[in-house]
Amino acid sequence: MPATPPPSARRAELLELAYRYALTHGLAGMSLRPLAEAVGSSPRVLLFLFGSKEELVRALLGRSRAEELALLDEVRAAGADATEAVLRLWDWLAEPEHRGLLRLWAEGYGRSLVEPDGPWRGFAADSVRDWLALLGELLGRDDAGVRATAVLAALRGGLLDLLATDDVQRTTAAVRAQVAVLAP
Repeated sequence: MPATPPPSARRAELLELAYRYALTHGLAGMSLRPLAEAVGSSPRVLLFLFGSKEELVRALLGRSRAEELALLDEVRAAGADATEAVLRLWDWLAEPEHRGLLRLWAEGYGRSLVEPDGPWRGFAADSVRDWLALLGELLGRDDAGVRATAVLAALRGGLLDLLATDDVQRTTAAVRAQVAVLAP
């Protein structure tokens, strides 16, 4: 596998454009030719800047993860109580403008479970660790992280249901009911 060249302004620009493309089209069937055309480049330039298609996918997953981590940091910095913070997380997840990111997250999460050695490697496990760290801070740490895991399961379940049905009202009511029990 060729080494990835050092970061450059053009690489950063193309990563952002490719990320916007991936939010709409996903990563599963991504082909370099249509992607390159959409971002105003060529497959050859993308391969030069990212080293391989696998490394480009890894960079795109990293870009989506950066957005997720920014959300977690924002909630952490807000200093809200546990219930308010968890509901703030849900409200952000439920906003229609985040559907592309959430579909990308679901794709990366699922693929990392069935293709653990590809560019998806560690994506699901890293996501779980990131969210459990924040939820553990908000909810207080118990010996096994059971409350944080239960809240994360409620958020993830609501999120998958929301992505499948686009029923914000019902999924929000369900998440709020779960959070009231799990994070009083």
